[in-house]
This record gives sequence, structure tokens and C-alpha cells, in this order.
Amino acid sequence: MFAVAMMFASCGSKITTMEKEMNTLSFNQEQATFMSAIACNEAKADYAALAQAINEGLDAGLTVSQIKEALSQLYAYTGFPRSLNALGTLQKVLEQRNAEGKATEEGMDASPLPASYDALKQGTEVQTTLSGRPFNYDFCPAEDYYLKAHLFGDIFARDNLTHADRELITVSALSGLENVMPQLQAHVRGALNMGVTDEQLRDIPVALKAVGLQAEALRCEAAIAAAVDGKSDVVCAQSPWPIGEPNTAYAQYFIGNSYLAVLDPASGLCNVSFEPGCRNNWHVHHGAVQMLICVSGRGWYQEWGKEAVPLVPGTVIAVPEGVKHWHGAAKDSWMQHLTYHANAQPGNSNEWLEPVSDEQYDTLK
Repeated sequence: MFAVAMMFASCGSKITTMEKEMNTLSFNQEQATFMSAIACNEAKADYAALAQAINEGLDAGLTVSQIKEALSQLYAYTGFPRSLNALGTLQKVLEQRNAEGKATEEGMDASPLPASYDALKQGTEVQTTLSGRPFNYDFCPAEDYYLKAHLFGDIFARDNLTHADRELITVSALSGLENVMPQLQAHVRGALNMGVTDEQLRDIPVALKAVGLQAEALRCEAAIAAAVDGKSDVVCAQSPWPIGEPNTAYAQYFIGNSYLAVLDPASGLCNVSFEPGCRNNWHVHHGAVQMLICVSGRGWYQEWGKEAVPLVPGTVIAVPEGVKHWHGAAKDSWMQHLTYHANAQPGNSNEWLEPVSDEQYDTLK
């Protein structure tokens, strides 16, 4: 369902039912950090990391009811298998905490719904508020009904999480999934409509970084940049190629931030992600040919004394041995390229040289 769950615009009125309470986060900042980690690791199906986040969240004052409700809700976005496995992880954590004598707050379950409750009516109101306008998925009326009556009706009507809580959870989870950027951007806007403040929204990627979810945080930041700040370049976040971890070992040879994902340690195949404006210094490969294959975004490759060559998806560069060169992203675009060495000789090495000056880089269009 999550593939079409959100195709919405921004702005909108607030929900009338339990208006103040349901449009405010019930978590403090520490609890929100762990709830984001719980939701994101559920989406990634990383159950070891999920168990740790659940434990730390319970220690920070999250209740069993809140975590159980979050993991249940996420079946609508990540599927029943992940949701059920995550609930099983929660059970194991609770059993272990009980055996160790750790205090765990159960929390309150959702209140019973009134006899007059109308799931379709309530869900339509919630969906309209979240999207900022009436939304009808006419292409598939059955899906439209499930969204309104079940997801935004039956699930959102349960008051052991507020509507703001639920959107924080959804944004955090979708940040852990690849190729759902339209839905992530829509929920970023929806979170603001549901009462999550701009500061609280921008704290989500901060929270994900704090627990080591670097690529997921970058994906969330890109969605916020596009949906809230109006920036158009989210190509790297939408790419199926992994962003990897901050390229700290070589940071001294780069202007701007780059990220490294080792895809095959045996062959040395890596994916390097460059943020807009990031480029490496002039350098030379001795005893090897470097292969570059651009897979997303837009950037540049240049050999000493020659014009710069655009890098776009599908561009393949064989960097000759001993040739001085540099490569990096365009000023207004992320860029990712695969890289590995061919014809490598024993004792091959890299020689790092001077940075590419701003004056030279800024001439590239």
C-alpha cells in the first residue's frame, strides 16, 4: 500500500477531533530520537538495531503501548512481514528486560471508539488535513477506501499516539526505504500539517544520524529540502546506489563532503557520493588505471591541460595511469560514481596534489 499511500500537496486546516492534543508530539526530544530510530530500523528490517533502539527508548520513557502502536501502524507503509517481525523483536526485548528486572512502563492502550464512529468519514477528514486538500485516488477506488477508512480512519483514530506522533514515525520509516521519495516528501509536508513543528521535523535526520543511520538521514534531509525549502536537487537521495558513510579517511583531499560505500572489498569497487560543489583535489594514479562510471546526478571530470568533461549517468571514464586529474559534483547537483582500479600493478599508489581552486571550478557551467 505504501507505494501509493501519499500523493499530496501542502498546507491545510487542523483536525477538529481532539484538536490540540492530537496535533502535538507526545514525545520529548530524547524519546523522539529513539522513536525515529525504532521506525527507521523497522523499515530497514535491521532487527538487532531495532532491539537496541527499543531498549534505549524504553529507558528514555517510551511506553510499551507507544512502541507497539508505532510498529503496528507501520504495516501500512512497510508491509505486514516487517511489522510482525518488529513486534516479535519487541516481545523478545520485553522478555529480556523482565528477566533482568528492568522497569518498563506499559502505558495506556487506545480509548474505545464511540458507537457513532464512522471510519470513512473520520479518515477522509484526517487525510484532507494531512494532504491540505481533498484527495481521491480515482485510479483505484478500492485503495482510496483503504487509505481513508482504514489507515487514516481506523489507525489514526487510536489515541495512544497523536497524529503528530504518527507522522514523525512515518517520516522516519520512509527515510529507511529506497525509491519512495514522492511518499517521503508528501509525509514531510503532512507532518507539518499535522502539528509537527519545523524544528521537530528537522530534528528527525539529526536523530537518525545520532544512531548511525547516515544514509537514511541524508534521504530525509533531501526530502525536507525539496518539500519544505523548495530545492529541486534530490537526485542522490532517490538513487538506488547506496550513499555510504562519510569519507573521513580522505576528507583532507576533498572540498565539500563526500560519502563512500564499499560494494565489493575484493575488487575494490566503491560508490562515491559527492554533495553539490564537492570535488577532490588534483591527483595522479601511479601503476593503475582508474575507472569511473557515473550512476546518478551530474558532475565533472577533468585532466590537466584539457577541458572538463560532464559526468552524467552512463558516462564511463578510464583515467590513464600517471595522468593528473580531478572529479566531483556540479555546483547544483549531487553526483555518484562507481570507481575501481584496472591493470593495477604491484605497489600502485595515489599521489594527492593541490585543490581545484574556486576560480577554476566556478567557470564550469
